[in-house]
Amino acid sequence: MAALTIGFLMDPLETVRVNHDSTFALMQEAHTRGHRVRYFEQGWLRFNGRCAEARMRHVTVRGEQGRHFDVLEDATHPLSSLDVLFLRKDPPVDAEFLHATQLVELCGDRSPAFINHPAGIRDANEKLFALRFPELMPDTRITRELPVLLDFIAGNAKGTILKPIDGFGGKGILFLSPGDRNTRSVVELLTQGGREAVVAQAYIPESRLGDKRIILVDGEPVGGVLRVPSEDDHRGNMAAGGVPRKAVLTPRDLEICERLKPELRRRGLLLVGIDVLGDYLTEVNVTSPTGLVEADQLDGVNIEAKVLDVAERLAAERNAR
Repeated sequence: MAALTIGFLMDPLETVRVNHDSTFALMQEAHTRGHRVRYFEQGWLRFNGRCAEARMRHVTVRGEQGRHFDVLEDATHPLSSLDVLFLRKDPPVDAEFLHATQLVELCGDRSPAFINHPAGIRDANEKLFALRFPELMPDTRITRELPVLLDFIAGNAKGTILKPIDGFGGKGILFLSPGDRNTRSVVELLTQGGREAVVAQAYIPESRLGDKRIILVDGEPVGGVLRVPSEDDHRGNMAAGGVPRKAVLTPRDLEICERLKPELRRRGLLLVGIDVLGDYLTEVNVTSPTGLVEADQLDGVNIEAKVLDVAERLAAERNAR
């Protein structure tokens, strides 16, 4: 097909790890296919009185850390000049992030094809979206009320996981056993003295074997990675020291994916990473899900190619209108 102009709203390109970063892998695939790759940061986005625009860098990319990109052009363009826009800004999903998801939609009748759609990102908090499928999840509470949390923790004989609603990368995830003398203090700290709600989930013992990050493209599972925690930690997140291992998708994993597919497609959430512990869904990651590179290496697949296939199809549909 003819070369497309593909944009990436992301964190600074200078900081990416070229052999790990999923966004960079997508950029490389786009570049390999001959598409024009532009990237811009959240702070470069603005509204000019008529439409959204951004300072954008037209770049070429290569897998050489420290010399992984060259800038061919640095100029301001309207977002309507893009055929596809990947929204890949890392969490936290704060007020500025949410404002950006609204600005990028201000493109008149020539919006780019979005991966993922900004409205879908706004609606799908990564800790809360899974609550739409309670039958797939471990027993879960969301509350800031200390008595409710203390009762829940006391009732889970195998332990309880506590985590902030807007956390990411394993930050702030704690394990508590019933009877732990730190429980009240931990709950007070995490809830800011009862001012902020937290996620409390019954502990799944199978988590010691690792949690699965399963990558879904257009609702279909295309690969995964088992993230195994270290001996002295309960977190499997690779950012927290978890070790990637080959994942085998079970019938239960596929059942979870099939249940999610219609809702993900309806909301334009085309590149998603779900987290599964044992037989339970724990998170649905839609902002900048990672794990593509590790899944490629462990499964001998090319997930980025599948994503770019979807991007090219959406761009063709957009340009045909």
